[in-house]
Amino acid sequence: MNHAASLELILGGARSGKSRLAERRALADGRALIYLATGTPGDAEMTDRIAHHRARRGPEWQSVEEPLALGAALRAYARAERCIVVDCLTLWLSNCLLLDCWPAQCDALFDALDDVPGRIVFVSNEVGSGIVPLGALSRRFVDECGRLHQRLAARAERVTLVVAGLPLELKNP
Repeated sequence: MNHAASLELILGGARSGKSRLAERRALADGRALIYLATGTPGDAEMTDRIAHHRARRGPEWQSVEEPLALGAALRAYARAERCIVVDCLTLWLSNCLLLDCWPAQCDALFDALDDVPGRIVFVSNEVGSGIVPLGALSRRFVDECGRLHQRLAARAERVTLVVAGLPLELKNP
């Protein structure tokens, strides 16, 4: 019996409204809410961003921080009665690339998606609309991000691109 989670992917640029949309959709789902954050407070600006996101969410959200082992975290927290918002995949990808654990962590994520239950809403920055970066690490980041988005979009029931706070449905059941 297949118990794979219902998947949604929300893409957009920085400050496009993608996290807010993910939170609204998760709240409307009616399940218990988990916010799986991949960002870490490495500097004052990032600390402020994290605080802003936490303040916006209400007490009904359980927060989990996991910068690397996303597949393991989903296995630990996904339940049929839960909706998990993963915010954001691009920070997770950056963390994995910098610590040289990307292919293994990506494989672990997709292995977990084969059998975790519930609903998962992934949030990620769309970075493929710009120029090809000059540096090797930046090019690899853009390439891996594009591949990740394509793999998730193929599996997701719903894919939305958010621009200026407006959701553009790319794939909808």
